[in-house]
Amino acid sequence: MSVPDGIEFRDRAVYLPEAATLVLADVHLGKDATSNVEMRLGEHEDVTGRFDALVERFDPEEVVIAGDLLHSFSTLPRGVMETLDELRATAREAGAEVVVTPGNHDTMLGDLWKGPVDPEYRVGDWLVTHGHEEPESAADRYIVGHDHPAIEIEGQRRPCYLYGEEVYRGADVLMLPAFTRLAAGTPVNGARDGDLMSPLARRIGAFRPLVRDETADETLSFPALSEFRSLL
Repeated sequence: MSVPDGIEFRDRAVYLPEAATLVLADVHLGKDATSNVEMRLGEHEDVTGRFDALVERFDPEEVVIAGDLLHSFSTLPRGVMETLDELRATAREAGAEVVVTPGNHDTMLGDLWKGPVDPEYRVGDWLVTHGHEEPESAADRYIVGHDHPAIEIEGQRRPCYLYGEEVYRGADVLMLPAFTRLAAGTPVNGARDGDLMSPLARRIGAFRPLVRDETADETLSFPALSEFRSLL
């Protein structure tokens, strides 16, 4: 199977229709303010605008943010609360509950986030977690973030999803690209087993890159990396 069944891909996120659940990862709010660029990079407008478009398109009953909602470990950069409040308002107006599965960057989350927080959140037969640690719960399929996968094709770096069948304790794993566009992404073209940080993606050669063509509203599936890297 080249693309997992029962799932829709769009703008660095996925939607699970049977559970009416939207999942995204690695928003890294505050990355804008902590960059070396003096001018703001449009993080607030980009994140809130794209999130609003996803909610409008899918009308989810719940949204799961699979970790690293925040970027800074110890301070609250300017504009973060404004963005958080707008994301919550968008979900609330749509009647959707927002659940966060904390990532390694979310050390300040408890002081800022008033909604549900769960290290591992089950959505149908998927288990959503950030992916920086071994999950405690067993599942048939996992959705994770953490590594910000990207693939370079003809000199252009594109965010990509990674999908592997039976790659972690006999279970399937789907890794999402970073939702923030300020993350450069980790190129996986030449990645070897064990190169990625997530313990769920040690067998990276068995994962297929999935790349979105948003203009055509199409998700392109490529061969497993162990085969695909020789074609690039």
